[in-house]
Amino acid sequence: MARTGSCICGGVRYSIAADLRHTGACHCGMCRKWSGGVYLGIEVAAKDFELQAKDSLSIYASSPWAERGFCNTCGSSIFYRVTAEGPHQGTFHVGLGTLDDPGGITLTEEIFIDIKPQGYAFAGDTAKMTEAEVMAMFAPG
Repeated sequence: MARTGSCICGGVRYSIAADLRHTGACHCGMCRKWSGGVYLGIEVAAKDFELQAKDSLSIYASSPWAERGFCNTCGSSIFYRVTAEGPHQGTFHVGLGTLDDPGGITLTEEIFIDIKPQGYAFAGDTAKMTEAEVMAMFAPG
């Protein structure tokens, strides 16, 4: 089922051709600052992600291995994209909250679990990865 989404003001709109069923939570400090809380991202292959309106899109190279896309008008966080060479290169992690209809998507994993603030926890069982495990998977070198 194709899905659509946007920023608050509509200056950035996108569509996703893939069937989405799962989301992951990122507890890293960068995602917490970027989203104002926990970042809930949906992994989408580049071939399945299409920007339909991007006049307000800005890109910020946030690390040696990823960049973040956001609306420069309303400030909405839209996605981060893996830029490092490797099997994940080009993969988008689209913000769950930017989907027009997030129905039917389940939280299945949490990353940077070892640096998650103690003040919150998700119910249910999720796959969990530490900072070291995530960095070994995504970071170059």
